[in-house]
Amino acid sequence: MSFYPVNLDIKNRACLVVGGGAVASRKARTLAECGAIVTVVSPEFSQSLRELETISAVILICRPYETADLDGKFLVIGATNDAALNRRINADAESRHMLCNIADVPDICNFILPSIIRRGDLVIAVSTSGKSPAFAKKLRKDLEKNFGDEYARFLNLMGAIRNRLLLTAHAPEAHKPLFERLIHNNLLELIKNGQKEEINQLLFEVLGSGYDYDELVNP
Repeated sequence: MSFYPVNLDIKNRACLVVGGGAVASRKARTLAECGAIVTVVSPEFSQSLRELETISAVILICRPYETADLDGKFLVIGATNDAALNRRINADAESRHMLCNIADVPDICNFILPSIIRRGDLVIAVSTSGKSPAFAKKLRKDLEKNFGDEYARFLNLMGAIRNRLLLTAHAPEAHKPLFERLIHNNLLELIKNGQKEEINQLLFEVLGSGYDYDELVNP
């Protein structure tokens, strides 16, 4: 099966997780971190889920899954060890044309979840199209060694520069060569090494006056 890669905006959207164990806890936490309003349904809950309820927008409903739990939901994730229940969740979701993921059972999913590396606004997703989640996890760990926190700081700076340029008379198409010059003149490496004087010199050479690193990233 060939999956279509996409990033979903789930902020303030109602999402459902069915299951009460470690997998359900991970799924609920990730949804909540992305701004979703998360409901978790299960006859029992792990301690990590109970703790998650106290620190985020996660609602725990302690009872077995019911089809009506899908009412008003944007997507559902099944994370139970009951194969029959997982297939029922999938069938219910498909009948409603909903997004549905069943953990570790790609054959009854209409979307799958990649292994993710996050560095601020940088998101790198690794997927084996459900063939080997273990290998996707290994690739993620390998990539994590090459992408440090400097990428988050770099994107914060680039976003601040972009916002400031948009307030000027520059035409948007004129911005591309400016960003390319910053990138090709090793701005990322300068940020990684904390070379603020060199960063400000580069910003002046490319953008002119009025662009100070500390002011841009800490307005």
